[in-house]
Amino acid sequence: MFEFSAASIEIQARLAAFMDEHIYPNEHTYAEQLSAAGNRFAYLPLMEELKVKAREAGLWNLFIPPSHAQYCDHDGFSNFDYAPLAEIMGRVLWSPEVFNCNAPDTGNMEVFMKYGTEAQRAQWLSPLLNGDIRSSYAMTEPQVASSDATNIELSIARDGDEWVLNGRKWFITGAMYERCKIFIVMGKSDPDNPNRHKQQSQVLVPKETPGLEILRPLTTLGYDDAPIGHAEIVFRDVRVPLENVLLGEGRGFEIAQGRLGPGRIHHCMRLIGAAQRSLELACKRATSRTTFGRALSKHQSVREDISRCFSEIEMARLLVLKTCLRMDEVGPKGALDFIAASKTSVPLMVQNIIDRCMQIHGAGGLTEDYCMAEAFNYARWCRQADGPDQVHQMALGKMIINRYAPEQD
Repeated sequence: MFEFSAASIEIQARLAAFMDEHIYPNEHTYAEQLSAAGNRFAYLPLMEELKVKAREAGLWNLFIPPSHAQYCDHDGFSNFDYAPLAEIMGRVLWSPEVFNCNAPDTGNMEVFMKYGTEAQRAQWLSPLLNGDIRSSYAMTEPQVASSDATNIELSIARDGDEWVLNGRKWFITGAMYERCKIFIVMGKSDPDNPNRHKQQSQVLVPKETPGLEILRPLTTLGYDDAPIGHAEIVFRDVRVPLENVLLGEGRGFEIAQGRLGPGRIHHCMRLIGAAQRSLELACKRATSRTTFGRALSKHQSVREDISRCFSEIEMARLLVLKTCLRMDEVGPKGALDFIAASKTSVPLMVQNIIDRCMQIHGAGGLTEDYCMAEAFNYARWCRQADGPDQVHQMALGKMIINRYAPEQD
Protein backbone atom coordinates (compact mmCIF):
# COMPACT_ATOMS: atom_id res chain seq x y z
CA MET A 1 0.00 0.00 0.00
CA PHE A 2 1.26 3.49 -0.81
CA GLU A 3 2.29 5.54 2.23
CA PHE A 4 2.94 9.28 2.10
CA SER A 5 5.49 10.97 4.31
CA ALA A 6 4.39 12.59 7.55
CA ALA A 7 5.18 16.00 6.03
CA SER A 8 2.95 15.32 3.02
CA ILE A 9 0.10 14.06 5.20
CA GLU A 10 0.31 17.19 7.35
CA ILE A 11 0.27 19.51 4.33
CA GLN A 12 -2.59 17.57 2.77
CA ALA A 13 -4.72 18.29 5.84
CA ARG A 14 -3.71 21.96 5.97
CA LEU A 15 -4.25 22.39 2.25
CA ALA A 16 -7.70 20.77 2.37
CA ALA A 17 -8.65 23.06 5.26
CA PHE A 18 -7.40 26.10 3.33
CA MET A 19 -9.51 25.06 0.33
CA ASP A 20 -12.58 24.75 2.56
CA GLU A 21 -12.01 28.11 4.23
CA HIS A 22 -10.70 30.27 1.42
CA ILE A 23 -11.02 28.71 -2.04
CA TYR A 24 -14.46 27.11 -2.40
CA PRO A 25 -16.26 30.07 -0.73
CA ASN A 26 -14.53 32.44 -3.16
CA GLU A 27 -15.28 30.66 -6.43
CA HIS A 28 -18.20 32.98 -7.11
CA THR A 29 -16.17 36.06 -6.15
CA TYR A 30 -13.37 34.98 -8.48
CA ALA A 31 -15.84 34.62 -11.37
CA GLU A 32 -17.38 38.01 -10.57
CA GLN A 33 -14.02 39.79 -10.51
CA LEU A 34 -13.01 38.13 -13.76
CA SER A 35 -16.27 39.18 -15.40
CA ALA A 36 -16.03 42.74 -14.11
CA ALA A 37 -12.42 43.28 -15.13
CA GLY A 38 -11.98 45.58 -18.09
CA ASN A 39 -9.12 43.36 -19.18
CA ARG A 40 -9.90 39.64 -18.85
CA PHE A 41 -6.20 38.94 -18.46
CA ALA A 42 -5.69 41.35 -15.59
CA TYR A 43 -4.43 40.33 -12.17
CA LEU A 44 -7.42 39.88 -9.87
CA PRO A 45 -7.45 41.47 -6.38
CA LEU A 46 -8.77 38.23 -4.89
CA MET A 47 -5.71 36.36 -6.10
CA GLU A 48 -3.36 38.70 -4.25
CA GLU A 49 -5.42 38.36 -1.05
CA LEU A 50 -5.39 34.57 -1.23
CA LYS A 51 -1.68 34.37 -2.06
CA VAL A 52 -0.87 36.35 1.09
CA LYS A 53 -2.98 33.93 3.15
CA ALA A 54 -1.35 30.90 1.50
CA ARG A 55 2.16 32.15 2.27
CA GLU A 56 1.18 32.87 5.86
CA ALA A 57 -0.21 29.33 6.11
CA GLY A 58 3.05 27.82 4.85
CA LEU A 59 1.40 26.55 1.66
CA TRP A 60 3.80 28.03 -0.87
CA ASN A 61 5.97 26.56 -3.65
CA LEU A 62 4.92 23.05 -2.70
CA PHE A 63 6.03 21.69 -6.09
CA ILE A 64 9.73 22.16 -5.34
CA PRO A 65 11.53 18.81 -4.88
CA PRO A 66 14.11 18.03 -2.17
CA SER A 67 16.92 18.47 -4.70
CA HIS A 68 16.10 22.18 -4.91
CA ALA A 69 14.93 22.75 -1.34
CA GLN A 70 17.27 25.73 -1.05
CA TYR A 71 14.70 27.67 -3.07
CA CYS A 72 11.79 27.17 -0.65
CA ASP A 73 10.81 27.33 3.01
CA HIS A 74 10.27 23.58 3.37
CA ASP A 75 12.36 20.46 2.81
CA GLY A 76 10.90 19.84 -0.62
CA PHE A 77 8.39 17.22 -1.71
CA SER A 78 9.09 14.22 -3.88
CA ASN A 79 6.86 13.65 -6.89
CA PHE A 80 5.06 10.99 -4.88
CA ASP A 81 4.43 13.24 -1.87
CA TYR A 82 3.45 16.16 -4.08
CA ALA A 83 0.83 14.16 -6.01
CA PRO A 84 -1.97 14.36 -3.40
CA LEU A 85 -1.23 18.06 -2.89
CA ALA A 86 -1.64 18.78 -6.60
CA GLU A 87 -4.80 16.67 -6.61
CA ILE A 88 -6.33 18.81 -3.87
CA MET A 89 -5.42 22.00 -5.74
CA GLY A 90 -6.81 20.55 -8.97
CA ARG A 91 -10.32 20.54 -7.52
CA VAL A 92 -10.54 24.26 -8.41
CA LEU A 93 -8.73 24.99 -11.65
CA TRP A 94 -7.50 28.47 -10.74
CA SER A 95 -6.36 27.60 -7.22
CA PRO A 96 -2.79 26.35 -7.98
CA GLU A 97 -1.71 29.96 -8.57
CA VAL A 98 -2.78 30.79 -5.02
CA PHE A 99 -0.01 28.45 -3.83
CA ASN A 100 2.47 29.42 -6.59
CA CYS A 101 2.07 25.95 -8.07
CA ASN A 102 0.47 26.72 -11.44
CA ALA A 103 1.55 25.83 -14.94
CA PRO A 104 3.52 26.95 -16.85
CA ASP A 105 5.38 28.70 -14.04
CA THR A 106 6.28 25.56 -12.09
CA GLY A 107 7.98 24.08 -15.15
CA ASN A 108 9.70 27.36 -15.95
CA MET A 109 10.95 27.75 -12.40
CA GLU A 110 12.39 24.25 -12.58
CA VAL A 111 14.12 25.21 -15.83
CA PHE A 112 15.80 28.15 -14.09
CA MET A 113 16.73 25.95 -11.12
CA LYS A 114 18.27 23.26 -13.34
CA TYR A 115 19.71 25.20 -16.24
CA GLY A 116 19.86 28.91 -15.40
CA THR A 117 22.97 30.90 -14.59
CA GLU A 118 23.28 32.73 -11.30
CA ALA A 119 22.42 36.00 -13.06
CA GLN A 120 19.38 34.46 -14.80
CA ARG A 121 18.12 33.00 -11.54
CA ALA A 122 18.58 36.29 -9.72
CA GLN A 123 16.70 38.23 -12.38
CA TRP A 124 13.85 35.81 -13.10
CA LEU A 125 13.69 32.88 -10.70
CA SER A 126 13.56 34.94 -7.51
CA PRO A 127 10.50 37.01 -8.53
CA LEU A 128 8.82 33.86 -9.86
CA LEU A 129 9.38 32.08 -6.56
CA ASN A 130 7.93 35.11 -4.78
CA GLY A 131 4.87 35.12 -7.05
CA ASP A 132 5.62 38.68 -8.14
CA ILE A 133 5.70 37.86 -11.87
CA ARG A 134 4.52 35.11 -14.20
CA SER A 135 6.15 33.48 -17.22
CA SER A 136 5.53 31.64 -20.49
CA TYR A 137 7.15 28.79 -22.38
CA ALA A 138 7.08 29.35 -26.14
CA MET A 139 7.56 26.15 -28.12
CA THR A 140 4.50 25.24 -30.23
CA GLU A 141 4.14 26.74 -33.72
CA PRO A 142 1.06 26.96 -35.97
CA GLN A 143 2.74 26.22 -39.30
CA VAL A 144 4.43 22.91 -38.40
CA ALA A 145 3.55 19.72 -36.56
CA SER A 146 5.08 20.73 -33.25
CA SER A 147 4.54 17.25 -31.81
CA ASP A 148 7.93 16.64 -33.42
CA ALA A 149 10.04 19.25 -31.62
CA THR A 150 12.71 19.08 -34.30
CA ASN A 151 10.19 20.67 -36.70
CA ILE A 152 10.35 23.97 -34.80
CA GLU A 153 11.17 26.75 -37.27
CA LEU A 154 11.52 29.96 -35.27
CA SER A 155 14.93 31.32 -36.16
CA ILE A 156 17.48 32.19 -33.49
CA ALA A 157 20.41 33.78 -35.32
CA ARG A 158 23.57 35.21 -33.79
CA ASP A 159 24.35 38.80 -34.76
CA GLY A 160 27.35 40.19 -32.93
CA ASP A 161 26.63 40.08 -29.21
CA GLU A 162 22.90 39.45 -29.71
CA TRP A 163 20.46 36.72 -30.68
CA VAL A 164 17.85 37.74 -33.29
CA LEU A 165 14.54 35.88 -33.20
CA ASN A 166 12.06 35.62 -36.06
CA GLY A 167 9.03 33.37 -36.15
CA ARG A 168 5.56 32.63 -34.83
CA LYS A 169 4.29 30.68 -31.82
CA TRP A 170 0.84 29.79 -30.60
CA PHE A 171 -1.01 28.26 -27.65
CA ILE A 172 1.55 29.93 -25.42
CA THR A 173 0.06 29.57 -21.96
CA GLY A 174 0.41 32.57 -19.69
CA ALA A 175 1.34 34.99 -22.45
CA MET A 176 -1.91 36.93 -22.12
CA TYR A 177 -1.58 37.42 -18.36
CA GLU A 178 -0.64 40.99 -17.51
CA ARG A 179 1.81 39.72 -14.87
CA CYS A 180 3.74 37.65 -17.44
CA LYS A 181 7.18 39.23 -17.76
CA ILE A 182 9.48 36.59 -19.30
CA PHE A 183 9.29 34.08 -22.16
CA ILE A 184 11.45 30.98 -22.50
CA VAL A 185 11.59 30.60 -26.28
CA MET A 186 12.69 27.53 -28.22
CA GLY A 187 13.89 27.89 -31.80
CA LYS A 188 16.56 26.80 -34.27
CA SER A 189 20.00 28.33 -33.87
CA ASP A 190 21.87 25.72 -35.95
CA PRO A 191 19.42 24.38 -38.60
CA ASP A 192 22.17 22.67 -40.61
CA ASN A 193 23.53 20.59 -37.75
CA PRO A 194 23.42 16.92 -38.85
CA ASN A 195 22.19 15.99 -35.38
CA ARG A 196 18.55 17.09 -35.44
CA HIS A 197 18.50 17.24 -31.64
CA LYS A 198 21.33 19.78 -31.52
CA GLN A 199 19.74 22.32 -33.86
CA GLN A 200 17.63 24.01 -31.19
CA SER A 201 18.39 26.52 -28.46
CA GLN A 202 16.29 28.18 -25.80
CA VAL A 203 16.65 31.84 -24.98
CA LEU A 204 15.07 34.25 -22.51
CA VAL A 205 12.98 37.05 -23.99
CA PRO A 206 11.45 39.68 -21.70
CA LYS A 207 7.83 40.32 -22.66
CA GLU A 208 8.37 44.01 -23.40
CA THR A 209 11.23 43.37 -25.87
CA PRO A 210 10.66 45.31 -29.13
CA GLY A 211 9.40 43.10 -31.94
CA LEU A 212 7.56 40.64 -29.67
CA GLU A 213 3.87 41.05 -30.46
CA ILE A 214 0.89 39.23 -28.97
CA LEU A 215 -1.49 38.72 -31.88
CA ARG A 216 -4.57 37.32 -30.17
CA PRO A 217 -5.87 35.20 -27.31
CA LEU A 218 -6.81 31.64 -28.27
CA THR A 219 -9.65 29.52 -26.94
CA THR A 220 -10.11 25.81 -26.36
CA LEU A 221 -13.70 24.64 -26.77
CA GLY A 222 -14.71 28.27 -26.25
CA TYR A 223 -12.74 28.80 -23.02
CA ASP A 224 -10.08 31.49 -22.99
CA ASP A 225 -8.65 30.32 -19.65
CA ALA A 226 -8.49 33.93 -18.45
CA PRO A 227 -6.73 35.53 -16.74
CA ILE A 228 -3.74 33.33 -17.63
CA GLY A 229 -4.85 32.50 -21.17
CA HIS A 230 -3.13 31.12 -24.26
CA ALA A 231 -1.86 33.32 -27.07
CA GLU A 232 -0.59 33.45 -30.60
CA ILE A 233 2.55 35.58 -30.72
CA VAL A 234 5.03 36.70 -33.35
CA PHE A 235 8.74 37.57 -33.13
CA ARG A 236 9.96 40.15 -35.65
CA ASP A 237 13.68 40.83 -35.37
CA VAL A 238 13.51 40.43 -31.62
CA ARG A 239 16.96 41.06 -30.15
CA VAL A 240 18.29 39.81 -26.82
CA PRO A 241 21.86 39.55 -25.46
CA LEU A 242 23.88 36.38 -26.06
CA GLU A 243 23.88 35.71 -22.30
CA ASN A 244 20.13 35.13 -22.52
CA VAL A 245 20.71 31.63 -23.89
CA LEU A 246 19.83 28.82 -21.47
CA LEU A 247 22.45 26.15 -20.74
CA GLY A 248 24.21 26.73 -24.07
CA GLU A 249 23.67 26.90 -27.81
CA GLY A 250 22.27 23.70 -29.28
CA ARG A 251 20.88 22.37 -25.99
CA GLY A 252 17.26 23.42 -26.43
CA PHE A 253 15.94 19.92 -27.07
CA GLU A 254 17.70 18.69 -23.94
CA ILE A 255 16.03 21.40 -21.87
CA ALA A 256 12.62 20.63 -23.37
CA GLN A 257 12.90 16.95 -22.46
CA GLY A 258 13.98 17.82 -18.93
CA ARG A 259 11.14 20.27 -18.46
CA LEU A 260 8.15 18.50 -19.96
CA GLY A 261 8.33 15.15 -18.12
CA PRO A 262 7.38 16.37 -14.63
CA GLY A 263 4.90 18.88 -16.09
CA ARG A 264 2.93 16.12 -17.79
CA ILE A 265 2.50 14.35 -14.48
CA HIS A 266 1.54 17.57 -12.66
CA HIS A 267 -1.35 17.92 -15.12
CA CYS A 268 -2.41 14.34 -14.40
CA MET A 269 -2.29 14.98 -10.65
CA ARG A 270 -4.53 18.04 -10.95
CA LEU A 271 -6.93 16.27 -13.30
CA ILE A 272 -7.55 13.55 -10.74
CA GLY A 273 -8.64 16.26 -8.31
CA ALA A 274 -11.06 17.66 -10.91
CA ALA A 275 -12.45 14.18 -11.54
CA GLN A 276 -12.84 13.42 -7.84
CA ARG A 277 -14.74 16.64 -7.23
CA SER A 278 -16.96 15.97 -10.24
CA LEU A 279 -17.81 12.52 -8.85
CA GLU A 280 -18.70 13.99 -5.46
CA LEU A 281 -20.97 16.56 -7.11
CA ALA A 282 -22.60 13.85 -9.21
CA CYS A 283 -23.39 11.80 -6.10
CA LYS A 284 -24.97 14.82 -4.42
CA ARG A 285 -26.96 15.56 -7.57
CA ALA A 286 -28.14 11.97 -7.82
CA THR A 287 -29.56 12.03 -4.30
CA SER A 288 -31.22 15.44 -4.67
CA ARG A 289 -33.18 14.94 -7.92
CA THR A 290 -36.03 12.58 -8.74
CA THR A 291 -37.32 11.19 -12.02
CA PHE A 292 -40.24 8.84 -12.55
CA GLY A 293 -41.04 8.85 -8.87
CA ARG A 294 -37.66 7.99 -7.40
CA ALA A 295 -34.26 9.55 -6.78
CA LEU A 296 -31.72 9.48 -9.59
CA SER A 297 -29.48 7.52 -7.24
CA LYS A 298 -31.98 4.65 -7.37
CA HIS A 299 -31.70 4.23 -11.14
CA GLN A 300 -29.46 1.42 -12.30
CA SER A 301 -27.84 3.43 -15.11
CA VAL A 302 -26.86 6.22 -12.71
CA ARG A 303 -25.38 3.74 -10.25
CA GLU A 304 -23.39 2.14 -13.05
CA ASP A 305 -22.00 5.51 -14.15
CA ILE A 306 -21.03 6.38 -10.56
CA SER A 307 -19.40 2.97 -10.19
CA ARG A 308 -17.36 3.41 -13.37
CA CYS A 309 -16.28 6.90 -12.30
CA PHE A 310 -15.07 5.67 -8.93
CA SER A 311 -13.18 2.74 -10.42
CA GLU A 312 -11.51 4.82 -13.12
CA ILE A 313 -10.46 7.55 -10.68
CA GLU A 314 -8.82 4.92 -8.50
CA MET A 315 -7.05 3.40 -11.51
CA ALA A 316 -5.84 6.80 -12.66
CA ARG A 317 -4.66 7.77 -9.20
CA LEU A 318 -2.75 4.53 -8.72
CA LEU A 319 -1.08 4.84 -12.12
CA VAL A 320 0.01 8.40 -11.36
CA LEU A 321 1.35 7.44 -7.93
CA LYS A 322 3.31 4.53 -9.40
CA THR A 323 4.69 6.89 -12.04
CA CYS A 324 5.71 9.35 -9.33
CA LEU A 325 7.48 6.65 -7.36
CA ARG A 326 9.34 5.58 -10.48
CA MET A 327 10.34 9.19 -11.23
CA ASP A 328 11.61 9.58 -7.68
CA GLU A 329 13.66 6.39 -8.00
CA VAL A 330 15.25 6.82 -11.44
CA GLY A 331 14.39 10.33 -12.60
CA PRO A 332 12.04 11.44 -15.41
CA LYS A 333 14.26 10.03 -18.16
CA GLY A 334 14.24 6.57 -16.57
CA ALA A 335 10.48 6.72 -16.07
CA LEU A 336 9.50 7.66 -19.61
CA ASP A 337 7.36 4.53 -19.99
CA PHE A 338 5.21 5.33 -16.98
CA ILE A 339 5.08 9.04 -17.81
CA ALA A 340 3.80 8.18 -21.30
CA ALA A 341 1.30 5.70 -19.91
CA SER A 342 -0.07 8.31 -17.49
CA LYS A 343 -0.05 11.12 -20.03
CA THR A 344 -2.02 9.11 -22.59
CA SER A 345 -4.43 7.45 -20.14
CA VAL A 346 -5.31 9.88 -17.38
CA PRO A 347 -6.58 12.92 -19.37
CA LEU A 348 -8.80 10.71 -21.57
CA MET A 349 -10.06 8.78 -18.57
CA VAL A 350 -10.81 12.00 -16.68
CA GLN A 351 -12.53 13.46 -19.73
CA ASN A 352 -14.89 10.49 -19.79
CA ILE A 353 -15.43 10.59 -16.02
CA ILE A 354 -16.38 14.26 -16.09
CA ASP A 355 -18.61 13.67 -19.10
CA ARG A 356 -20.68 11.16 -17.11
CA CYS A 357 -20.89 13.54 -14.16
CA MET A 358 -22.02 16.34 -16.47
CA GLN A 359 -24.72 14.04 -17.86
CA ILE A 360 -26.07 13.36 -14.38
CA HIS A 361 -26.43 17.12 -13.94
CA GLY A 362 -28.59 17.42 -17.06
CA ALA A 363 -28.28 20.59 -19.11
CA GLY A 364 -26.84 22.38 -16.08
CA GLY A 365 -23.73 20.25 -16.37
CA LEU A 366 -22.86 22.02 -19.59
CA THR A 367 -22.98 25.47 -18.02
CA GLU A 368 -20.55 27.50 -15.94
CA ASP A 369 -22.90 27.10 -12.97
CA TYR A 370 -20.79 24.04 -12.16
CA CYS A 371 -17.05 23.40 -12.40
CA MET A 372 -17.33 20.41 -14.70
CA ALA A 373 -17.54 21.93 -18.19
CA GLU A 374 -14.33 23.89 -17.71
CA ALA A 375 -12.66 20.85 -16.14
CA PHE A 376 -13.75 18.78 -19.16
CA ASN A 377 -12.09 21.37 -21.38
CA TYR A 378 -8.93 21.14 -19.28
CA ALA A 379 -8.84 17.36 -19.62
CA ARG A 380 -9.42 17.61 -23.37
CA TRP A 381 -6.63 20.07 -24.07
CA CYS A 382 -4.25 18.10 -21.86
CA ARG A 383 -4.45 15.42 -24.54
CA GLN A 384 -2.66 17.90 -26.81
CA ALA A 385 -0.52 19.81 -24.30
CA ASP A 386 3.10 18.69 -23.85
CA GLY A 387 2.77 16.49 -26.92
CA PRO A 388 -0.34 14.80 -28.34
CA ASP A 389 -1.32 11.35 -27.14
CA GLN A 390 -0.38 9.68 -30.41
CA VAL A 391 3.28 10.71 -30.18
CA HIS A 392 3.60 9.34 -26.66
CA GLN A 393 1.73 6.15 -27.60
CA MET A 394 4.05 5.64 -30.55
CA ALA A 395 7.13 6.06 -28.35
CA LEU A 396 5.70 3.89 -25.57
CA GLY A 397 4.67 1.16 -28.00
CA LYS A 398 8.17 1.03 -29.47
CA MET A 399 9.66 0.92 -25.98
CA ILE A 400 7.46 -1.96 -24.86
CA ILE A 401 7.98 -3.98 -28.04
CA ASN A 402 11.74 -3.64 -27.69
CA ARG A 403 11.51 -4.62 -24.03
CA TYR A 404 9.87 -7.97 -24.80
CA ALA A 405 11.12 -8.59 -28.34
CA PRO A 406 14.54 -6.87 -28.47
CA GLU A 407 15.57 -8.44 -31.75
CA GLN A 408 12.84 -6.69 -33.70
CA ASP A 409 13.53 -3.49 -35.64
